[in-house]
Amino acid sequence: MSKLRWGVLGAARIATVKVIPGMERSADCEITAIASRSPAKAEEAARALNIPKAYGSYEELLADPQIDAVYNPLPNHLHVPWSIRAAEAGKHVLCEKPLGMNTAEVRQLIAARDRTGVTIGEAFMVQVHPQWVRTTELVRAGRIGPLRFAMVSYGYFNARPENIRNIPAYGGGALMDIGCYPIKVSRMVFGEEPLRVSAVMRRDPALGTDIVTAAILDYPSGPCHFSCGTQVAPHQTVQFYGTKGRIELEIAFNAIPNERSRILIDDGRDLTGGGIEIEKFPPCDQYTLQGDAFARAVRERTPPPVPLEDSLRNMAVIDAVVRSAESGQWEKPEV
Repeated sequence: MSKLRWGVLGAARIATVKVIPGMERSADCEITAIASRSPAKAEEAARALNIPKAYGSYEELLADPQIDAVYNPLPNHLHVPWSIRAAEAGKHVLCEKPLGMNTAEVRQLIAARDRTGVTIGEAFMVQVHPQWVRTTELVRAGRIGPLRFAMVSYGYFNARPENIRNIPAYGGGALMDIGCYPIKVSRMVFGEEPLRVSAVMRRDPALGTDIVTAAILDYPSGPCHFSCGTQVAPHQTVQFYGTKGRIELEIAFNAIPNERSRILIDDGRDLTGGGIEIEKFPPCDQYTLQGDAFARAVRERTPPPVPLEDSLRNMAVIDAVVRSAESGQWEKPEV
């Protein structure tokens, strides 16, 4: 079976440092081209990553008949417009998270997918990482008893005004950049959709973006309390609590490819860790797994790991968090 031939829109760091190297190790994928609005930047990235073709515009890449699929790691405000253009060019699309700026944009992309018949998915690599697959499996199997609540916190420090994560018009801010992860993984593990959300935001007066967002997602089974920040000490904290124990993921979102991942399963018998059991997972690259899974979906004509319907529900929660922070009231996600 031939490999899925990929073109990459832009030379974003997530692409050049993580996704492209991961996909190049895939048995089902090959990166054949990369494009940038700067020809020199495209050529530099192509040389560094051994990519055969470099294009000085996104349009040139989309016109290449030897490209089957497009990976879109552009700034958030360009996700939907260029994913639609890729779909209209007959390319399958794997688009970085968050998929769009709001639910209205995601609906536009769903319409483009349905119109063109290509496969389009959101690049939440956590969906396929073994530690998350196992966590979801354990919770659903009742290992920690009925799930009662979750606590998720994710942050890093970046106050550079020129960085796209700090530009409101580009979809910057903590909620869009990393707050989408707690929403995604809590929905994934609970297996439910939040009935309502309550949120607060703290914005940088100079940048205009939210530098801290905290929210309660009220699921039928219980709440998820989450916080995210772009001007805090780097951290990733994820815990799920049931009536008989808890599960904690050590490095939840940026699992290190060449190291084992671990989850801690605590039966709660004492506060000193006496009831903790550790499950270890062999080293793997979640971006390789993501590429493999997407390629299989294209080949078998099945839904990708994160289909657009799931993306729409995730974006509906993001929208509700924004509305709640503005209104000071509980808000209901609206798909």
